[in-house]
Amino acid sequence: MSLEFAPGKTRVGWIGTGVMGSSMCGHLIAAGFETTVYNRTPAKLNALLDRGAKAARSPRSVAEASDVVFTIVGFPHDVREVTLGADGILAGARAGNVVVDMTTSEPALAREIFDAARNKGVHAVDAPVSGGDVGAREARLSIMIGGEPDVVKALLPLFQTMGKTIVHQGAAGAGQHTKMVNQILIATNMIGVCEALLYGYKAGLDLNTVLQSVGSGAAGSWSLNNLGPRMIAGNFDPGFFVEHFLKDMGIALAESRRMNLALPGLALSEQLYRAVMAQGNGRKGTHALMLALAQLSAIDWKPQAAGS
Repeated sequence: MSLEFAPGKTRVGWIGTGVMGSSMCGHLIAAGFETTVYNRTPAKLNALLDRGAKAARSPRSVAEASDVVFTIVGFPHDVREVTLGADGILAGARAGNVVVDMTTSEPALAREIFDAARNKGVHAVDAPVSGGDVGAREARLSIMIGGEPDVVKALLPLFQTMGKTIVHQGAAGAGQHTKMVNQILIATNMIGVCEALLYGYKAGLDLNTVLQSVGSGAAGSWSLNNLGPRMIAGNFDPGFFVEHFLKDMGIALAESRRMNLALPGLALSEQLYRAVMAQGNGRKGTHALMLALAQLSAIDWKPQAAGS
């Protein structure tokens, strides 16, 4: 196998330009890759078109114009449609092309796509990411990859435009399994972050000052140090949607049942996030768990300014 991808040589396709996808695709454009883009909502392409990307009318059209096609969409059924559908990527891909799904999706679907692609002489890689909107914007995502080693190695120049931690985890589906590990860690950690800040709030502490003490110690975490200040400021805009996080936890729970694993912490977190959805906050960020937990204790969560 001889694959080599580089700016000025490799044509890139991108499907999905939401909170993270738009920034990630933008880094490829900035690096000099000729890029064709598609979104079901054409208006979401405007910023990338202004930077030189070309619009396509379908995922199939993206594949026909590209050597490597990236996807980062919402749910597994979206991945299936844009990749395996009648007007999907594989319908337009040619032998030697590569399909890279960066959506957090099902390990079994990643393997199904790998097999379907291989039957056409196409390479498929699953490469979900972690780091949220900030990581995508600042090109410092963690990228977890499943696929053939030679293909993953060839893709490194593209991955390096988007992320800082780029690790090949194993065969097809391994990237998705690793992302499930990531989401399980976040799910239970977020409960602790929210409960701790609620305790401090009810005790009358200045939460910004509290963060100075606890954020750099053994209790520190990415969620505490990055999302804690947003909670304190009352900013629940999405870096990652609650509804997508619920999807991820559902995948992790289904996989855990398949493996006969008892994960009570994950199950509790999934139930709490269902309360967030029921309260109408599914399109807020994952840190909106704070609002549901505050409601449980009849706390009127109000923003705190530094020094309050």
